[in-house]
Order: sequence, then structure tokens, then C-alpha cells
Amino acid sequence: MDSSSLAITRIFQRLFARPSRRCLRLTSAARYPPVRRFDQRRTYALQRKQDDKDGGSPWQQRIDAFPKDMTRQLQEYPRLTARDLQHRTQRPRRVKMLTRDFIEDSLYNPNYGYFSKHATIFNAGKPFDFPAIKDGAEFNRMVDLSYVEFEDALDEIEPDEARQLWHTPTELFRPYYGEAIARYLVTNYKMTLFPYHDLIIYEMGAGNGTLMRNILDYIYEWEPEVYARTQFKIIEISSALADLQVTSLSRSPYAAEHRSHVQIINRSVFDWQEYVHSPCFFLALEVIDNFPHDCLRYDPETEEPLQGSVLIDEDGEFFEFYDRNLDPVAERYLRLREVAARSPFITPVSQPKFLRRLRHSLPFAPNLTQPEYIPTRLLEFFHVLHKYFPAHRLVLSDFNYLPDAVPGINAPVVQTRYQRRNVQVTTPLVHQGYFDIFFPTDFAMMEDIYRAVTGKLTRVSSHRDFLESWAFVEETQVRNGENPMLSWYSNASVMTTV
Repeated sequence: MDSSSLAITRIFQRLFARPSRRCLRLTSAARYPPVRRFDQRRTYALQRKQDDKDGGSPWQQRIDAFPKDMTRQLQEYPRLTARDLQHRTQRPRRVKMLTRDFIEDSLYNPNYGYFSKHATIFNAGKPFDFPAIKDGAEFNRMVDLSYVEFEDALDEIEPDEARQLWHTPTELFRPYYGEAIARYLVTNYKMTLFPYHDLIIYEMGAGNGTLMRNILDYIYEWEPEVYARTQFKIIEISSALADLQVTSLSRSPYAAEHRSHVQIINRSVFDWQEYVHSPCFFLALEVIDNFPHDCLRYDPETEEPLQGSVLIDEDGEFFEFYDRNLDPVAERYLRLREVAARSPFITPVSQPKFLRRLRHSLPFAPNLTQPEYIPTRLLEFFHVLHKYFPAHRLVLSDFNYLPDAVPGINAPVVQTRYQRRNVQVTTPLVHQGYFDIFFPTDFAMMEDIYRAVTGKLTRVSSHRDFLESWAFVEETQVRNGENPMLSWYSNASVMTTV
């Protein structure tokens, strides 16, 4: 490791390790810049010192040879939810919470959450002129250069070494990606709803508002009869992003016309209370990967699932523990998965029992299986759609696979940026607000769960197949015949309601 990389590593450790001291350890992978991996482990075993009837859990994943006894704290600390922490301005201590609440608080807390304070969506300025680009490699270089120029401009206004920056297909391939979505919406609207109903579009997590602008511009220019019946409503949890969406709308050449067609609702979709009886389209593009998940481990002997929680002590250190008593949301998901799945699915206890016994009988073997992350927040989202938007049609796109995830089944990628370099870690139990925690989506299972909750039929296609059906792909084709809009995001899929 060169001296500059070593300096960055040490600065990063001082910045982020302090609230979790003794947890953050640099691994050998840090020898290979620019990506650094850190191993933050603080997962202990509570040996069988109390019975479930006494209100405690006799189980905790055994990792360290000499775990710290947290029995007293487990009994005394209150259990909170992410909602309980919404008005906190400081990261909590002396509390315990479910894993999904810890993740939600880390990402969405209004005062110190990742999306509230550090997240920035890349904007390349002018759209790329794809026919003038030589090949895919040149496009990649242009994106890298645009990243540098974009961040240099931000640093002139407000330097931020911990700025979180990422791109979306909407921004990289505008306006063509948004126009493809618009064609899908208009075509399906004309086939089934026009002229008896308005075209009502809800978008959740609209980022900079670019997709909204591209869709409305396209409909205004090419479908004036439909535009007159169009209503676009954004549901946005972040106040900062809601302001950006207003600014984005003002950049449209048709901003004056669009204003009467747009409503930005600064609220979490999970706080929705109004019944929407009209048919509508609901867009959720690159959103559900940041939905919190619950963490389960299984007893290798009985195959019983145990639900993970996080305890934060007085020093801000994290301790993971497991309870055999599942909360109602996790229990509902497991029951629904069992009856709704149309094909076999893998869990940590799917392998033959004798192999599990052999593995867990080895010296220093853990007393529970590897973790499985289940999308309980996604299940709650489907219930919101079913209860309040019964006539909706869903358009959902996200990652079906993620490399470099933390250990476990359906496990997330946990990463941050420091001094413009990516830093990945091996656990979601990280300093709240500084790390992106995002999950892959099992589209086959999600499709089954969605159908069971809403009763609607669906279609799943690859990102490429969807765009080939609805985009004018020649508009994003470079000179040698490659098409970055089709080749990028190859690990994404699209699910639509039929």
C-alpha cells in the first residue's frame, strides 16, 4: 500500500471507527487500492444463561472465543423502532432494535440518515451525444470524467470528503430512458383507460426529479391529448430531494405547463393514509434495494428461525443477538413465502441435515447458521399498495444480483465513499448515516409475494429486454454498434403489473 493510500485508510478509521471501537479491523484486501474493505465484527454469543420465559433470548451467534457478557444490557435497554428515533438528532445509545429498524434508521433518519445528509445523485450536465461516441470504452471514460467535473464543482461550493455519489440510468441515459418509461405508460394507458380515466402516475423516490421531467416532456410533445389528462405525483421522504425535484421541473422548457400537472408529496409511502380509488401507475425504479430487511439465522438442529436484533451499548458499540420469538411482520413473511412460492427457494437450512450437523460439530463452529435477509419492508410496501392503491399498476426496476455482498443469503452490499474512493465493509452494522446499505432482489420470490398480497398478475423481464421493447435504442447506440443503455445495468430486472 502506498503512503497516500495508507493515510486515507488511517483517516477513515479515525472518522468511522470511533463510535464502534474495537469493531473495525482492516483486512488484507486493503492492500489493493482503490477499493478498501474493512471488517467490522462485533457479534457475540449469549451463552444459555437465561430462559425464554424470563424475557431474554438464550441464543446469540457465537463468533468470538471470549464474548463480552451483555445479559444485563439485554434485559435493561429499551427496544425502539426507527419511527421512535425519527426526531433524534444524535445516534442512539443504550437501546436495542430489530435489524430492519437499525437499517432504516441508518438510511432514512431525518437528522443523521444516509439519504438525509450525505447522498448526492450524479448529474452529467448535458445529455451524452451517443452517436458521436466511438465505443463503450470511450463512454466509460466520459462518465468517469463527468464524475470528476461534477464533484469538483460541488467541492467549490461545499467540500465534503464523505460525500456519497452514485448514478442512475435515468441520469446517465436521459432523456431516452425516461422516454422509454413514458412510452410504456402511454401505450398501456391508451389500451385500457383512455379516455375514461386520467393518466395518474405516482413515483416513489424520484431522486433529482429527472424521470418526472423526461416523462412529462415526452407526453407534452408527442401525446397532447394524453398530456391534458396527465397527473404526476411524487412521494418523496427526503425534504432536500423534494426541493431538488421542484428545481428540476423548472428546468424543463415546458415548466409553466407542467406545474399544474405535478404534485410533490413530502412523506414516506409507509405513512400513506388516503384511499386512491382511481386507476393509476406506480413507479418504483431503483428504490426497493434500499428497503430495510430483517436478518434471520436458523438453529441447525431444529431448523427454527431466529430473528436478529442490534444492541447499542453506552459506548456506541454494536452487538448482534437473536431471538426465537419472531415479530408479526417477519412471521407473516415466512408464512406467505411458504404458501405463495411457485418454485423451491434456498434458505440456510436447505442443505442436507447431516452436512449441517457435520459443519456445526467442528471446533469453534458457530451455533447458528449463516444469516438470511428477508424483505419484510417490501412486504409492507405491497400491503400499502393493496390497501390504498387497489387499482394500481406497478412498474418496478432494481438489481437482481449484487457482487461483493456481505456474507449471507440475499445479503446487502454495504459501502461508503471517502475522498472519492469506495470503501466496502462486511456487515450492515456500521456507523449510522455514512454507509449505503442496498440489497439484491429475488424477482421470482418477489413476484410470488406481490401476487399473493395484491391478487394481480405480473411480468418480469430483464432490463435490456424491457428497453428493447420500449426505447428507441438507436438513440443510445455508439459508433461501433455498442449500446451502453442496454449493456449497463445487466444485473437489473423489471417487474410490471399485467
